[in-house]
Amino acid sequence: MPLVTSKKMLLDAQAGGYAVGAFNIENMEMAQAVVKAAEETSVPVIIQTTPSTVKYGSPDLYCAIVSALAKNAKVPVALHLDHGESYELAHSALVAGYTSIMIDGSQLSFEENIELTSAVVKESAVYGIPVEAELGKVGGKEDGLDGGAGNYTDPHEAKEFVQRTGVFSLAVAIGTAHGVYSEIPKLDIDRLEQIRHVVDVPLVLHGASGLTEEQLKQCITRGICKVNIATELRKAYSDGIKEYFSKNPDAFDPKKPCAAGREKVMQTAINIIKVLHTP
Repeated sequence: MPLVTSKKMLLDAQAGGYAVGAFNIENMEMAQAVVKAAEETSVPVIIQTTPSTVKYGSPDLYCAIVSALAKNAKVPVALHLDHGESYELAHSALVAGYTSIMIDGSQLSFEENIELTSAVVKESAVYGIPVEAELGKVGGKEDGLDGGAGNYTDPHEAKEFVQRTGVFSLAVAIGTAHGVYSEIPKLDIDRLEQIRHVVDVPLVLHGASGLTEEQLKQCITRGICKVNIATELRKAYSDGIKEYFSKNPDAFDPKKPCAAGREKVMQTAINIIKVLHTP
C-alpha cells in the first residue's frame, strides 16, 4: 500500500495502550529489515531519517526507497523526518513525500520553539501531514545532535505549547538520552504522568535504545505512544557486517555482509516491537 501518515497509528496506540516502534534507518538494507520485522509481527511501523542521514542521501532518495517497500508491505508504513532542524528541511521532506514530520526547536527558547513549530504545523496541514515537536531537551550526543545534560519537560509548559502550536504529538524529556548509555538511566516517571494529565496528544519517547523492558512498559502505561530507536539498529547493522567479515575476511561482494547486517537489524527490531506491543 502507499505510505500512510503516522496519525492513525499513534491514535490507535494511544487508545490501545501500546506504542508504535519508530526506527531510524541509514540505507536500503536497514529499511528492508524494519519493514520485514513489522510484517513478521503484523504491526504498523514508522521508518525515520535524521538530518545527517538525509544529507548523506536526500529526502527524495529515502522516500523512494521506503515508498517502494511500503507498496508491497503487508502492514502500514509511515516515513518520518526525525529531529527536523529547520523549517526549510521540514518543507523539503514534505515536498519529497514524507508522511510524518518532526520539527525540533528544543534548542530554542520557549517562545521561539512555539514560533517555529507553529509555522511547520501550518505548512504541514496543507499536505495533511501530522507534526511532532519536542519540548524540554533529550540529553546525550548522537548523529550530530547534542542535547548536553538535557532539560526536563515542564508539564505546565507542555500544556501551553500544545495549545498554542496545534502540534499532533509531543516528544518529552524525562531522563532519556541519545546515543549509548554508560549505565541504565533513571527516568522521571512521575513527571511523565503529570504531563499525561495535562496534555491529550500522543507522547513520544526519544533516546529509548538501551532502556530496560520494564522502563519501556512503565512509559507506555503512562502515555507514551511512539518510541524512537536508532542506536540499537546502527549497532546491530554494524555488528552483522563485522561478524560476516570475521568469518569471511577475503569476501568482496558487498551484498553478503550487508545482508548479514540486515538480518541483525530485523531480529533486533522484532524483539523491540514485541516489547512495545505487549501489555
